[in-house]
Amino acid sequence: MELIGKIIEECPIQEGTSRSGNPWKKRMYIVETQESYPKKVALTVFGSDRVAATEAAVKLGDTVRVSFDLESREYNGRWYTDAMAWRIELAAAQPAAPAPQQAYSQPQTYGEGAPVPPPPAAPAAANSEDDLPF
Repeated sequence: MELIGKIIEECPIQEGTSRSGNPWKKRMYIVETQESYPKKVALTVFGSDRVAATEAAVKLGDTVRVSFDLESREYNGRWYTDAMAWRIELAAAQPAAPAPQQAYSQPQTYGEGAPVPPPPAAPAAANSEDDLPF
């Protein structure tokens, strides 16, 4: 999944050690979407390398493009959902929309310059009560 928004809060880095003895780091960012009704989304960056790369690439107030996965887990009969960001990068300026092409500016031709015939008319439906095309 992907969203574009503005970083409105950077939470402190959390560190710890797993049961197997491996160290871990994570950091949460709060991103506000840019919609007519903006939403605030808490996104977690997990892993020392990703936390360091994200800190170097973005800062508070930046407009970012976030790629993330949703992950849910059960604990003591309750469900918890995390939005795990796997890429946070600065949002590039939106490219200008391509100019619309005119659909029928010139008739297409076959071989010797003969115009393209119009498409055949759709056959009449066998059952007039059924208006579905399939």
